[in-house]
Amino acid sequence: MTAPASAPVIGAPLPLGELHGSLADPLLDAMTFLNEVTERYPDALSFAPGRPHEGFFEPETVHAYLDTYLAHLADRGLSRSAVRTALFQYGPTKGIIADLVARTLANDEGLEVAPEALVLTVGAQEGMLLVLRALCATLDDVLLVSSPCYVGVTGAARLLDLATVPVPEGPDGGPDPEAVRAAASAVRASGRRPRALYVVPDFANPSGTSMTVEARAALLEVAAEQGLLVIEDNPYGFFARESGERPTLKALDRHRQVVYLGSFAKTCFPGARLGYVVADQEVVTPDGRTGLLADQLAKLKSMTTVNTPALSQAVIGGMLLSHDCRLRAANAPARAYYAANLTVLLRELERHFPAAERARLGLSWNEPEGGFFAVLDVPFSADEAAMERCARDHGVLWTPMAPFYPAGGGERRLRLSISALSQDQIAAGVARLADFIRESAS
Repeated sequence: MTAPASAPVIGAPLPLGELHGSLADPLLDAMTFLNEVTERYPDALSFAPGRPHEGFFEPETVHAYLDTYLAHLADRGLSRSAVRTALFQYGPTKGIIADLVARTLANDEGLEVAPEALVLTVGAQEGMLLVLRALCATLDDVLLVSSPCYVGVTGAARLLDLATVPVPEGPDGGPDPEAVRAAASAVRASGRRPRALYVVPDFANPSGTSMTVEARAALLEVAAEQGLLVIEDNPYGFFARESGERPTLKALDRHRQVVYLGSFAKTCFPGARLGYVVADQEVVTPDGRTGLLADQLAKLKSMTTVNTPALSQAVIGGMLLSHDCRLRAANAPARAYYAANLTVLLRELERHFPAAERARLGLSWNEPEGGFFAVLDVPFSADEAAMERCARDHGVLWTPMAPFYPAGGGERRLRLSISALSQDQIAAGVARLADFIRESAS
């Protein structure tokens, strides 16, 4: 007979091994370490954060956008009492500005989305959690992810005890369609179900890569063949270096196989913590009734954040109204700023490392078509110790790439973000980084 487990001693330290396994995951420690290093070296030029440039934000606009939205409610005939309720009370779980978001998607992306298919979320991160929880029914369900991959989705999967299988990026950007087919087939052969594929088609975090139109069509074809839903995350799509934006996977979707994650963090401001999910897939209940996946996500949300803050929605709603629900045009100055910054980064890398020296050092980098990020392949281990040494001795920060590889890899790669710096800071930062690279390679 097995002896009963002893009762825990109240007040004693909690063993980490008795908490959820995700808390011991090195991925969480890696992100914490990056924040700690940034605090320890506040004067270092930082290529680490992927946050928007603060020069586009003015505190006064928050009041103006809120007033615009309140005027919009009044114009719709809402009484003062109804406006008060909409702003101060718990609101509908799916949100209060779905109609404005739907108009914006139609104007900016050519997406005709019914407001009922939208769920407003507390950032795109909540959207990821809701979608993964809804789609993955058992421990045999598997999420395919690009490799390298945004840590937010692999972290969300870890919290849900959901298995992930990495798919390497292909030559045309994004997960290689043939590798997706092979990965899905291998998962199925193991007795599990390949349920969904997560992808960032435009200027992905961390790699900066962007998929060609042909690659997008091929990916959707393979996903349909393999019975995969596609989770498309699009935080950076407006920030191309050149004109000629490519259609989203959702815009190419003819079979409602794409669940679309959007965010206002980069296009409006991150402090609002506002995202959304387009989930227009049909769901049928055991008794034959049909509805939308968005309605099922709302059920989950009602047990997590209950509803998305009305004040955040009102401010972003006012911002959308102020720009005639056309954020692509409103973000033209930001697009130009980030494009110029990326050009400066690539120019300075070229200036500090001519082709002959790059070949001698074994150094290379990609040339993204837009977005916030570029990746360097370096001749040393770009780990946390190297990053701290670079911050301490050379006054510049960057992000190690290894945590972005779910199955290992990226040990000699680092990510540079250009979004939060000025052009002069980028030039100075590359000069400092060049000294560190030469020192570390010797």
